[in-house]
Amino acid sequence: MKSEITIKSRAEVLQSDKWDLSGLFITEEDWEKALVKLEKSIPDIQKYKGTLHKSANQLKSCLDLVTKMEIQDERLGNYAFLKNTEDVGDSKGQDRLSRYMRVTSIFGTELSFLNPEIQSIDEDITNSYLKDDSLADYKLMLTKLLRFKPHVLSGKEEKLLAMQMESRQTPGKVFTALTDVDMEFGTVKTKDGDIPLSQSTFGMLLINNDRSVRETAYKQFYSKFSEHKNTLASLYAGSVQQDIYQAKVRDYPSTRAQKLFPDNVPESVYENLVTVIHEHLPLLHKYYAFRRKKLGLEKLKHWDVYVPLLSSISTKYSYEEAVELINKALSPLGEQYRTILKKGLLEGWVDRYENKGKRSGAFSSGGFTGNPYIMMNYKETVLRDIFTLAHEGGHSMHSYYSVENNNFQNYNYTIFEAEVASTFNEQLVADYLYKNADSNEMKAYIIGKRIDDIIATIFRQTMFAEFEHEAHAMVENGVPITVDSIRAKYRELMELYFGPDMELEEESDLEGLRIPHFYRSYYVYKYATGLSAAIALSERVLKGGDSEQKDYLNFLKSGGSKYPIDSLKLAGVDMSNPEPVKAAMKVFEELLDEMTELMK
Repeated sequence: MKSEITIKSRAEVLQSDKWDLSGLFITEEDWEKALVKLEKSIPDIQKYKGTLHKSANQLKSCLDLVTKMEIQDERLGNYAFLKNTEDVGDSKGQDRLSRYMRVTSIFGTELSFLNPEIQSIDEDITNSYLKDDSLADYKLMLTKLLRFKPHVLSGKEEKLLAMQMESRQTPGKVFTALTDVDMEFGTVKTKDGDIPLSQSTFGMLLINNDRSVRETAYKQFYSKFSEHKNTLASLYAGSVQQDIYQAKVRDYPSTRAQKLFPDNVPESVYENLVTVIHEHLPLLHKYYAFRRKKLGLEKLKHWDVYVPLLSSISTKYSYEEAVELINKALSPLGEQYRTILKKGLLEGWVDRYENKGKRSGAFSSGGFTGNPYIMMNYKETVLRDIFTLAHEGGHSMHSYYSVENNNFQNYNYTIFEAEVASTFNEQLVADYLYKNADSNEMKAYIIGKRIDDIIATIFRQTMFAEFEHEAHAMVENGVPITVDSIRAKYRELMELYFGPDMELEEESDLEGLRIPHFYRSYYVYKYATGLSAAIALSERVLKGGDSEQKDYLNFLKSGGSKYPIDSLKLAGVDMSNPEPVKAAMKVFEELLDEMTELMK
């Protein structure tokens, strides 16, 4: 008899399988009261407007009030967001989130005077403020804020720029509406029946073992992008022009300089990443040659790069067994880390399983109040879900240590650092599973996963980063973005990265017009630097002892108290030089050699 998998409604999910949000609010009525209280207190901010230059005590009084309100605002928002993800179709959850968004928008508007006013205070006065002990808790925040002073405009000019905020989002919003809603891709015939082709199913169809299915899905998908290529090119050109306009009016030398300025990341970090990856592209080409031969193909096509070389390993781990496996794998991080994480994973941090209406995927959502919550859709027979749980656990422990060791102003770390703590844990789980593998098949599977991760996160994201930088440089140098110019640039990079074993299609370079990350410019490189740092640090901790463990934990504890390059130096890796990326490439080479040997 054929067994059917049933998906529970939210009400049917056991309480023990849900996250415990009582650390945020015990009841929904408590949340309602807190929202009303926050909204009523918002006008209190205005009494400080125009007074922050008078004394350090006046500034402290203002910042104390704002901090108290920001903590409550974050707490309210986190609860509303998490409740909404439990069942995105639930009208009550949608209503709660909408009402929170209305209040936080009012809060943000009333608070908009604060940073420009602080930045406009006379330099002698701000220097005296930074030396005043009463403002010690705010010194780092103020120092970071004052860095932007050379790029701040007059009050009227800042207001005009603020009024443009919504219109600046138009290219990205239209891109999303066009590609996710308006485009109809049809269906693809498979042995399991006709499957609707969409942005979400496209990736699934590209790992189908039937090559004709992959080819059909690929050509059908990109034919729709070809129909809209002029619109898509115009949208991306508009996004790039908006970026360049913002950089120019704020007197940055380039868009890249502006985007890296908040994290205090030197542009050389970006350049080092691209340079090192270019030097190691022969390794990537070697992998694609290996893939072509293993698939028995004369020429590798773009639709052949994601299909697994190994069939999925058959495993079954209950959620509790997965937690125990992760606990053992993370032993190099010490008893305290493991105890806190294990308790959290088993006692209220995690919303474990799929239910009807629940958001797909996984995430960690840590705030200054409550626990660093994790959303999962855990499946016992999917080995990758163990890696996902370890990944999100890494984020959550980063949040845990950040909150425990910093005040509100300094606890929140940057995206540049965030991907280190998560992918670090994946490296340790892979190492544990490899060392305890009972077959060459399992070893090959683990190695294959690590190879796939490096290709997807370091090589591919670096190619994306290189493309968006060259697109911005084109316009900054007076070369307009057109369909032909942007496709030519992307094709050039595809040929460079995929190498001689890849035979590209006429439509292959349309991929450059479908990546949503490009509407958040100079962001994707952080994935590549993050995994590079994680690989280097995991090797350091695995081969080291108490000192290396302590260094890594000090990085987690630093939160947002330092700029990301400096916080990673605490862990023992210097991302301002190319060595960590080179080390990651060395690991990739070793993995590829072992994979080749295992699959002979």
